Amino acid sequence: MRKSLLGLLTVALLSAGCTSTTDEHTDHAMASEVVFEEQWASAGDGEMAAVFGTLVNNGHHEARVVSGSSPAAGRVEVHEVAGDAGAKTMRPKEGGIVLPAGGSHELVPGGDHLMLMDLTAPLAVGSDIELTVQFEDGSTLPVTVQVRDFAGANEEYQPEHGGHG
Repeated sequence: MRKSLLGLLTVALLSAGCTSTTDEHTDHAMASEVVFEEQWASAGDGEMAAVFGTLVNNGHHEARVVSGSSPAAGRVEVHEVAGDAGAKTMRPKEGGIVLPAGGSHELVPGGDHLMLMDLTAPLAVGSDIELTVQFEDGSTLPVTVQVRDFAGANEEYQPEHGGHG
């Protein structure tokens, strides 16, 4: 009886150990490993404003930002600025922004950024807006973003699906 009880206990402990190890590798939410540092938005009274800062992935797995939401905008898109020596064009970034494990990605004027589309009200310098960053796995990262004065990098907007121009 003692031997079978010890055998059952060993099997139970091994099973529990395997389960927790498996959970650690499969149940991580992308947003739980990412921080958004020095985030800010461009002031504006038009239809769009950009959000910049640095996304830092402290995790051991790649994370991918695919969109966002904000009470300040009708929608939030991931954008890039592309172009050669001529005019720069701002457009939706296919596939989102990839954050390598243990790495970071800067959102900067003239480069990748989050775009607040269809603003619900003008964004005044010095105010704060709420933003929720959406990841590929459905997890979200809520942040507060300070609005700063910024004229823009003079890109032309090229909507992907007949949006605003």
